[in-house]
Amino acid sequence: MTCAACVGRVEKRLARIDGVTAGVNLATGRARVLHPAGVSVGELVAAVERAGYTAAPAEAGQPPVEREEEPAERRRLLVTASAAVPVLLLSMVPSLQFPGWQWLCFGLAVPVVTWGSAGFHRRARQGLRHGTATMDTLVSLGVLASFGWSGYALLFGGAGAIGMRMPFSLTADGGGGAHVYLEAAVGVPLFVLAGRLLEGRVRRRSGSALRALAELGAKEVCVRDPRSGQERPIPIDQLLPGGEFVVRPGERVATDGVVVDGDSALDLSLLTGESAPVEVGPGDAVAGATVNVGGALVVRATAVGADTQLARITALVADAQAGKARAQRLADAVAGVFVPCVLAVAVAVLGFWLGAGADPQAAVTAAVAVLVVACPCALGLATPTALLAATGRGAELGVLVRGPEVLESLRRIDTVVLDKTGTLTTGRTELTELTTAPGVDADAVLRLAGAVEHHSEHPVGRAVLAAARARCGPLPAVEGFTATAGVGVSGTVEGRPVRVIRPEDGAGPLPAPLAGALERAGAAGRTPVLVELDGRPVALLAVGDTLRSGSWRALHRLRALGLETVLLTGDGPGAARAVAGELGIAQVHHSASPARKAEVVAELKAAGRTTAVVGDGVNDAVALASADLGVALASGSDAAIGAAGLTLVRGDIEAVVDAVRLARRTLATIRVNLLWAFGYNVVLIPLAAVGLLNPMLAAVAMSLSSLLVVGNSLRLRTWRPGRGGAARRGGGEGGARPGGGPPARGRRGARAVTG
Repeated sequence: MTCAACVGRVEKRLARIDGVTAGVNLATGRARVLHPAGVSVGELVAAVERAGYTAAPAEAGQPPVEREEEPAERRRLLVTASAAVPVLLLSMVPSLQFPGWQWLCFGLAVPVVTWGSAGFHRRARQGLRHGTATMDTLVSLGVLASFGWSGYALLFGGAGAIGMRMPFSLTADGGGGAHVYLEAAVGVPLFVLAGRLLEGRVRRRSGSALRALAELGAKEVCVRDPRSGQERPIPIDQLLPGGEFVVRPGERVATDGVVVDGDSALDLSLLTGESAPVEVGPGDAVAGATVNVGGALVVRATAVGADTQLARITALVADAQAGKARAQRLADAVAGVFVPCVLAVAVAVLGFWLGAGADPQAAVTAAVAVLVVACPCALGLATPTALLAATGRGAELGVLVRGPEVLESLRRIDTVVLDKTGTLTTGRTELTELTTAPGVDADAVLRLAGAVEHHSEHPVGRAVLAAARARCGPLPAVEGFTATAGVGVSGTVEGRPVRVIRPEDGAGPLPAPLAGALERAGAAGRTPVLVELDGRPVALLAVGDTLRSGSWRALHRLRALGLETVLLTGDGPGAARAVAGELGIAQVHHSASPARKAEVVAELKAAGRTTAVVGDGVNDAVALASADLGVALASGSDAAIGAAGLTLVRGDIEAVVDAVRLARRTLATIRVNLLWAFGYNVVLIPLAAVGLLNPMLAAVAMSLSSLLVVGNSLRLRTWRPGRGGAARRGGGEGGARPGGGPPARGRRGARAVTG
């Protein structure tokens, strides 16, 4: 399928079968069909083939069709441009004309009309065979009519006389000779080929969400024989429920299951958004696509294929992307009537002038002018050129703008839903607070704790080690290192016994400063770690996620634009409310699964809110795809990026504001482009029909229309984000701090508290 008319043709052909309804998605290359049990899949495929296309049943988890850009397409455009540009220059710049230039233009036009436009002619012929007309039909007729009449004028109309140069007139004698308008024959395919190449590049990115989800699952799994203990790799589709498989450190869990043997920690951020790894042991359930960041595990499969959590998320994203935006529906409707109407007008004009007794040349000239001026070059360039310019400018600003279908509702966005982990926060486990008992030096304790954690593989231990190295430099050696699963680590450093453990496994009651720190860590959703030296508690470390720099400013700039902010996260209530309190977010939804996130977005939309969702993980993909506008961080998962309409290339969360403003500007540019593309047709088709516009001037108008669209789009390259609109002091949702700056705890780095 190449255009919206193709979509309509397939949908209509499928709908002719009794009881069948179908929706076709051009970007993903899929048709979602609801059919009676008595209608076989073979009948559906046959119906599509009768429409002139091919089809095959889509299997669960199969990524969307992705048509790669072929080198032949670029080569065809380059060859067409090399032949068309000299024709355009000679036809429109009288000072470049020389004796016999018309014949040179004719010779250059031959390969453009035959080889360069072959695709248009072939698809027009296929449409004619199936009784339909598309934009390819209009392009093919306009090119052939312009070229055919020009050839007739050169051979029989006197336009081939040598030595004549008339400004914007291709007559041989400047008077009654026949016109040639080869610039229309070469300009039309040149502009349409360029527009379709740009459109193809944009469309190829639109179906990446489902491909990313499909590629996230394991392709191979190492199964273990329960009786012999032998291990062997097999393809994932051969794994059956009840089978046991091995997950080594650093590997992804192949499918949903239950741990049979081993203790480890799993990174669940891809599915739940939870930043802190979760410890698992025998009897604990695990989800496919999660990453093993600890020891080896033996897992018994409980669900495979379409029954896994990952497969269900994939299905939810597919459902969310199945709908069509209003602009796409409008384009489908226009494509269904535009081409036949133009053909009817051209035939009517030809018949009218012949019936009125006009000269046949004048009648053909008027009909060809209608075909040429109505060629949809500007319509094809209106959207992709604006997106290309916006993408280039957005990349410089850290913002990637996707297709127009998600930009249509931007003018009505009033609610921004934000994920926490990896979006408002860094998504990395770091030491956030260090509290010591009275009389204990914080750096000395951190130095000893870091030394013990040197041999630990646990993410919390690595966070303590990184903080110790950053603050204390080289660390001493540890002797007698011991790691106890679910408890912590211990060892001897510089002759003193040191334990870094869970607070509940401590030797005795905590001093008041440490008890207070433990309470603060729990309220903020941090992971508390107790340090014991010589058998007594001396420090409590809080480890967790930290806010991104710029999160506070971004939230207040969003509110300054009149947008309400909502926090939607898979984290627990403590971590969620702590972040919401620091950023001034009043509405909080915590412990949300991917399905629950989509439900929250649906509830907001049902309440009349127009939502934009900002996220970075697979767990956010469903909400991103179902929202009115999806915004993803490029540092997040490919699934989130593919499901979003806007992608933040730089790590600065403040780019969300720039993204919204640039997207609004891009949508406005696209609308102006489309208004011009339709407007000049509305004005010039009647002029051509009454004989006031010859085909040469029609080709000039068509070319200028395309150039104006491209020029308007290129203005986006100079767009600058505004830094105004700071939040009012003490105003807005949650209020700004009295001093106007971000909260002190929002800055990165551990806070040291000494009792």
